[in-house]
Amino acid sequence: MTLIEDLQGLLGADAVLHDRRELAGFVEDWRGRYAGTAACVVLPSSTDQVAAVVRACVRAGVPVLPQGGNTSLCGGAVPQAAGPAPVIVNLSRMRRIRSLDAANNSIEVEAGCVLATVQQAAAAAGRLYAVSLGAEGSCQIGGNIATNAGGTGVLRYGNTRDNILGLEVVLPDGTVWEGLYRLRKNNTGLDLKHLFIGSEGTLGIITAATLKLHPLPTAHAVAWMGVASPAAALEMLGLFQTACGAQLSAYEMIDSGQLRIVLEHMPGRRAPLPPSHNWHVLVELADTRNEEALTTVMHQVLEEGAERGFVEEAVVATTGAQRAAMWEVRHSVSEGNKKAGVGLTTDSAVPVSAVPEFIARATAAVHEIVPGLPIIVVAHLGDGNVHFIPFFSHPQWEALPDREAVGQRIKHAVNEVGHTLGGTFSAEHGIGQTLTGEMAIFKSPVELGLMRSIKQLLDPANLFNPGRLLPPSIAAASPNQELS
Repeated sequence: MTLIEDLQGLLGADAVLHDRRELAGFVEDWRGRYAGTAACVVLPSSTDQVAAVVRACVRAGVPVLPQGGNTSLCGGAVPQAAGPAPVIVNLSRMRRIRSLDAANNSIEVEAGCVLATVQQAAAAAGRLYAVSLGAEGSCQIGGNIATNAGGTGVLRYGNTRDNILGLEVVLPDGTVWEGLYRLRKNNTGLDLKHLFIGSEGTLGIITAATLKLHPLPTAHAVAWMGVASPAAALEMLGLFQTACGAQLSAYEMIDSGQLRIVLEHMPGRRAPLPPSHNWHVLVELADTRNEEALTTVMHQVLEEGAERGFVEEAVVATTGAQRAAMWEVRHSVSEGNKKAGVGLTTDSAVPVSAVPEFIARATAAVHEIVPGLPIIVVAHLGDGNVHFIPFFSHPQWEALPDREAVGQRIKHAVNEVGHTLGGTFSAEHGIGQTLTGEMAIFKSPVELGLMRSIKQLLDPANLFNPGRLLPPSIAAASPNQELS
């Protein structure tokens, strides 16, 4: 019996895709930058089926690649171009919301639940699931957890890791760890869920999760500011934090180049302010009561900022539709960039106070490699995460000699700047296929050794998402060796 026949017997023929045409949507990432081949795609409907698939793959010695909504920016959810073809375990049929406990502020969901569906279920119960991403209409909870996704709510609520209470995980030997705790306090040894959050499918397949909920904000104040510089935006962040405390729920910055791309390539988007401002900031205040008070303090802070020369111009949304339109502009950046050209997206995080210096130094570093290359910036300024994106038009990229080497060199130069400022080269996107080389350079041998020991313990055959997250060798290569 072949592996495909074995899997068909376990799941049913309709849950095992192996025709080349059927595989097309599963073996390439959404930006068209990574593609490979798969032995097949399986669509399990339960945790027991996932465990059975894993055991079958272990018997056959075939790699296993967990896949959620396939919205990764690092090629972590599709097969590699080289190496053994894996079985893709796509969790889209596992989308049940198992339970919601409003009094406990928790919700238990299967890994295939789309993020927006979880948000809607929480809101219907008067609660908030606080992780919010541009891809929330298609990304899945399991993938969010496996990559420790960030997004626009990190400033107030933390990233995905901070919003997980418990997990259910199928381990690489096919056993199931039942860790779906609903507790805020559980001091009974190692908190094992953190092994799998951010592990990118290399240690197990997350099949369900207990998520932390929060009171649903019912009062909002949203404004769009034009500012002269990142330094001015940082000054305004301080004013908002002092005046608003925990009511400050989002603080997002983009430059004028990014705004123009959205306006030109995303139909229906309208600029809250003219793109002539060099920098733009979207700020949101949220609470469970008294929207009038929130709007008042928003105006007060904006007026103070204008008096002190930090704000050039600002507009405050007066309706829910206006608030949604402002957020739609912010959430359209990835799709707009895909249409406009090839952005060498980086995912640095530095101390919040270092963001202006990071942008200036990274710009200089890139222009030493490609003078005058356009750069766009999308920053979760409130938490120090900067997507610094050197940008090529499609014709410029296609005409560039040795473009892959040049792209790697540019990204490394940006990551080096972040490292020297006490930052990291991956804040919320993960490592995937893209950044394993940077892991070898920037992670210490001690850290890599610990991670490899855990990988060896749980997955000694290296069948779970091989080639991702960890570099091939723990010996760190020099930047010159990596980029030659």
